Amino acid sequence: MFVGEALRSITANLSTTVAATMTVLVGMCLLGLFISLGSWVVSWTDHVKKELLVNVYFDSDVTKGQVDTLAAKIRQWPEVKQVVEISPAQAFTEERAKHPDLYKLITENPLPWALKVTPTRGEFVETIANRLDPPPPNVDTIRYGKKTTDRILKVGHIVEYTFLVAAAILLLASIILIANTIRLSIFSRRREVEVMKLVGATNWFVRGPFMLEGLVCGLIGSVIAVVLLLLGKELAIPALVSDSIRNATPDVHAWAFSLVAIILIAAGLVIGAVGSGITIRRFLRV
Repeated sequence: MFVGEALRSITANLSTTVAATMTVLVGMCLLGLFISLGSWVVSWTDHVKKELLVNVYFDSDVTKGQVDTLAAKIRQWPEVKQVVEISPAQAFTEERAKHPDLYKLITENPLPWALKVTPTRGEFVETIANRLDPPPPNVDTIRYGKKTTDRILKVGHIVEYTFLVAAAILLLASIILIANTIRLSIFSRRREVEVMKLVGATNWFVRGPFMLEGLVCGLIGSVIAVVLLLLGKELAIPALVSDSIRNATPDVHAWAFSLVAIILIAAGLVIGAVGSGITIRRFLRV
């Protein structure tokens, strides 16, 4: 009976149904675009965080055994992902490749032994640096670019929080829009609702068909939004972004489209049902 009533309401109020469906369609398209863009930006910030390192520079008279001892000690720390030992010869070769004009006049190697410490998370860079303060024996300098690190971490947190807040605002706005649209359909049937309440119908008995109607509108609108986003992904993105740009940072990527599609369809169903349920409440007070 609920399904029959919902279908009758959909066909009898076709213009309202179309308006509600289009509302969900627009909201889900915007939400899908934002999820894709937001997840890509969050992935990019994670990529930048992975490049944050703690550089440990030794004195010129340090021995290979002393370097190995400190490296083994740092590897045992839970915040550390990897420790790479850089010999003076290797450091000189790398720096000469980066700055050939500067190093072509240098005949002796002035560079000391060094360690490159990679944290398990970018946020642990300062923790590792603090654990090396004061510097251990035979260590000359500890560098991790405090200002740059703090700026990168701050931007990363702002991006993550902005993504969550904006997604919540989009969902709330979609619920309000579809609730106002479905209100028109319910308003035209308010007498019917009042009669059902007066003869003893429960709130959920009255609310059921309207929530099913909202679910149908939410499902149709979200499915169309997924199809449009899929067409944009397959046709628009390859035309706008070249393969070289997309392959430049292979570990930077948005969420999988299948996951985004599931989120949008689930959100469309929830928005349709919740929007209808919120709207019908004022008409149940008889």
